[in-house]
Amino acid sequence: MPFAEAAFGTLGETRVLEGRSIRPADVREAGLLALRSTTKVDGKLLAGSQVRFVGTATIGTDHLDIPYLEQNGIQWCFAPGCNANSVGEYIVAALLTLGRRHGLRLEGRTLGVIGVGNVGRRVAAKAAALGLRVLLNDPPRARAEAGQPGAPDFVPLDRLLAESDIVTMHVPLTRTGPDATMHLADARFFASLKPGALLLNAARGPCVDSEALLRALDAGTLAHVVLDTWEGEPVYRTDVMARAELATPHIAGHSFEGKAMGTVMVYQQACRFLGVSERWQLDGRWPAPLVPEIAVDAAGRDDEAVLHDVVCRVYAIEEDDRRFRATAGGSPDERRVAFDRLRRDYPERREFRFTRVRLTNASRTLVAKLRGLEFSVE
Repeated sequence: MPFAEAAFGTLGETRVLEGRSIRPADVREAGLLALRSTTKVDGKLLAGSQVRFVGTATIGTDHLDIPYLEQNGIQWCFAPGCNANSVGEYIVAALLTLGRRHGLRLEGRTLGVIGVGNVGRRVAAKAAALGLRVLLNDPPRARAEAGQPGAPDFVPLDRLLAESDIVTMHVPLTRTGPDATMHLADARFFASLKPGALLLNAARGPCVDSEALLRALDAGTLAHVVLDTWEGEPVYRTDVMARAELATPHIAGHSFEGKAMGTVMVYQQACRFLGVSERWQLDGRWPAPLVPEIAVDAAGRDDEAVLHDVVCRVYAIEEDDRRFRATAGGSPDERRVAFDRLRRDYPERREFRFTRVRLTNASRTLVAKLRGLEFSVE
């Protein structure tokens, strides 16, 4: 959690611990607990403690036992949307990389977005900027917004799967109810896909049934898969990794800005809980961008080749894939430790908006696409 000590230090004595190693003794005297998704928060951790506020600097909450928290009068919060842009940029980098590897032109193809919350909306906007036709599926939003002016045109899942060349998942993990997402991508899901489709999962690992995924790849129904989340993580199946075109250790949302905004949102909620004024602000604390400027001559080059060049100079997704695969040869326990280490020690990654692109001989469409991805363009 970037800036955690500086921010929460304004509220009291602050201890910083490794998320997955936190034990009941560590939190017994704590009043507030701020964390990310590697810490399972339930009665085993909190029983007998003084914790009265839990804030997770993530968009997901499946690591929180929310019924336990609420039954015991423990206020909780999360950080919806904090890293939505980061995940959107991950999807852009993955799509452009797949396009380069397989001679796949993105413009004019159809992308289906399953789950159109903070992340899915960002992904849809960036996909449209790339020239993709976008289909949206989100049953809870479709019900809630039915008949409202300006509501998106949501489509049923079967139609999205049948028409999409690329499907990307951005749903929470829910195990019960009419909109359960546990193994949403199952045998029926894959049988409904447009033959030769691509699948990206940067949501939660259990949203995809690993056995059904492997069968779909064997059958050719599914051509390529990009996985950032895994069933059983931090332990994952190496046979699934081997079949993934791009494999990363749950870092899609790990831009510096995404993590920092998670800290900010939890800190603000903690201040409200305590009834105190915020004494720490993020404004003006951004470090200098790693890639402040890129000069590109687009003469004689395809727009998507230029886009790949620019995007991957800012975010080299293939390096994340390489580092992850390099850890796959050990025992399950060694892979578990390496998975957490890759996340904890993740290199600083900055978002596109902090990089200026100086173009020469560029088409208007290329300029528009770069701006649609939030680069500063000259």
